[in-house]
Amino acid sequence: MAIRKSDPKANASGSSAQQRGRGVQRSVDGGAVQTSETPNGEVATQGTIRTLKVAILGFGTVGSSVARILSEAGHNGLELTHVLNRDVERKRVPWVPRSVVWTSDFNQVLASDADVLVELAGGLEPAGEWASKALSAGKAVVTANKKLIAYRGIELSKLAASNRVPLLYGAAVAGGVPVIPGLQLGLCGDQLHRVEGILNGTCNFILSKMEAGAEFEAALLEAKALGYAEADPSEDVDGFDARAKLVILTRIGLHADITPEEIPTHTITGIEAIDFEYARDLHCTIRQISRADARGREILATVGPMLVPHGSPLAGSRGTENMVVVSGKYGGDTVFSGRGAGGLPTAVAVVSDLLSIREGQQLRGMPVRRTTVSGEVSLRHYIRFIVNDRPGIVAEIATHLAEHHINIQAILQKPGHPGERLPFVVTVEPCPDSALRRALGKIAGMDCFLEPPLQMQILEPEEAAG
Repeated sequence: MAIRKSDPKANASGSSAQQRGRGVQRSVDGGAVQTSETPNGEVATQGTIRTLKVAILGFGTVGSSVARILSEAGHNGLELTHVLNRDVERKRVPWVPRSVVWTSDFNQVLASDADVLVELAGGLEPAGEWASKALSAGKAVVTANKKLIAYRGIELSKLAASNRVPLLYGAAVAGGVPVIPGLQLGLCGDQLHRVEGILNGTCNFILSKMEAGAEFEAALLEAKALGYAEADPSEDVDGFDARAKLVILTRIGLHADITPEEIPTHTITGIEAIDFEYARDLHCTIRQISRADARGREILATVGPMLVPHGSPLAGSRGTENMVVVSGKYGGDTVFSGRGAGGLPTAVAVVSDLLSIREGQQLRGMPVRRTTVSGEVSLRHYIRFIVNDRPGIVAEIATHLAEHHINIQAILQKPGHPGERLPFVVTVEPCPDSALRRALGKIAGMDCFLEPPLQMQILEPEEAAG
């Protein structure tokens, strides 16, 4: 895992969170934790406690990894007391302490002496109900559930504030990479204006394999075999997983209240090995990029495959690695990178949140303003066509583009492909997405196409660097 500043001078810009407001004492197993509510409704905690009793809700890949760390690492002051799962008997493992209660009854956990409920079941329900009931009962909640936080994070944060208990979700984005605490605490002294990066390890694995010569289906099958992709991989490959994570980072880093459905999202399923060949000719590679750029009271946001210049740190991300680049007015660019998929890296972030609660100092920010979202980013575009060749195709394409005030920058065509199935690429100068969509709608009606045109944005070097 790496966290680095691209500009060494920027290190002086960080500041610690200021904790103000009235304090409330809450006793936990003989110790005391000092909590306070800030003027913006944030919840901060101070002080220490002796033992934090932990219940895990969901004993899948991440839940079992959290249990293993708690059982084997011997973290002082963290005690696993409950494990909840459906059909719980089949989940029992001998390495969990004998004192742990295994149950499928949430109400039993809620009524217990557990101080923190660690929600790792995923999805919106019953996870949302569990988190809401736990916070209302005065129990802290830790979760790695990006969908829950993306859709209901504001509501749950307000509930946590009103009950003066922590809600932590450091594992919800980028697995074990501390992006969320880095934004909340390490960079809170800056004015961030852009967040972008590679937020889905499954897509990064697939595209890395394709960069090395594999076709999409073969790379996807390997990702499934290794446990990186689900049987239905649409959440990953269609961008919905990355979109939820981008919403969370945008709220924390750019203080913008947005919803997942507002962000234009594009699939990687149409990418072929030939696209990487053309990308190399353009001194680029292809990655699924999530980006949000603050422009006044508007957020320019999108998720999808993009051409990334070889000089960008994003181009160097391989396998299941996640990478986030944040840009600030004073601190410049900061890059977070590390393993973004897998049970143990994510479990590390969960346990780190538990230790933050136990050690008694944590701040969780709230969105400060409702913001409009637009996908109208003006960048260069890569457009790949596959045609049954005939005279006049390029001229017709150029005419349709010109009608929408779009200028062709370059035309690339590799030799050796048969005329009855000929791939070629057109790159265009920076233009609004909406104009290109209208032009491609006209172009797609031409009788020569064997597949719909594939278009991707091209990050400029300064854009790709953050």
